[in-house]
Amino acid sequence: MSCARSCRPTVFAAAWGERLDGRRRTPAVAAGRGRDQAENTLKPSPCGVVSLNERMSVTEQVHNDMTSAMKAGEKGRVGALRLVLSELQKDAKEGRGDELAVLRRERKRRLEAAAQFRDGGRPELAEKEESEAKIIETYLPAELDDAQLAEIISAAIDETGASGPKDMGEVMKAVIAKSGGRADGKRASADVREALRKLGA
Repeated sequence: MSCARSCRPTVFAAAWGERLDGRRRTPAVAAGRGRDQAENTLKPSPCGVVSLNERMSVTEQVHNDMTSAMKAGEKGRVGALRLVLSELQKDAKEGRGDELAVLRRERKRRLEAAAQFRDGGRPELAEKEESEAKIIETYLPAELDDAQLAEIISAAIDETGASGPKDMGEVMKAVIAKSGGRADGKRASADVREALRKLGA
């Protein structure tokens, strides 16, 4: 089937971010809207049309939000997003392409810096770091709670037939796939290691 025929039912748009009714979609410039906007923004398909089934990558969303923040004169937000975008592009260039891992790393860096600034009696710098951490957090999916992660680990152990610590790698692969980026790697690794230790005891 030709591209034109297969894409005929799809909604045409003049540019990215245009809504179905033809009006422009407002970019996510306020903190807290990044993740939701990334899930709902329309993207062009290879045919040059917009499909509801295609999603914008985190890197694209951060870039768009940074551009919007620049237009709105939000210097603090622009600075934070520019640094995050640089790290995301660097990660992609190096071939890893794990956007969520980059976001978690950058968020952790800022929270650690904030703690150091507070210990050093610089609350104003701590607040700046914490503000940037909150901006980054809006692009991350909600973390699994302990019970949910434990359930995923248990299912992964059953599926892989793991019997002890020697099966750590295989179980971790299954857990990562099942968690869908909703669990920090170090946290998941620690919990898997403990579950396998108990299993092999």
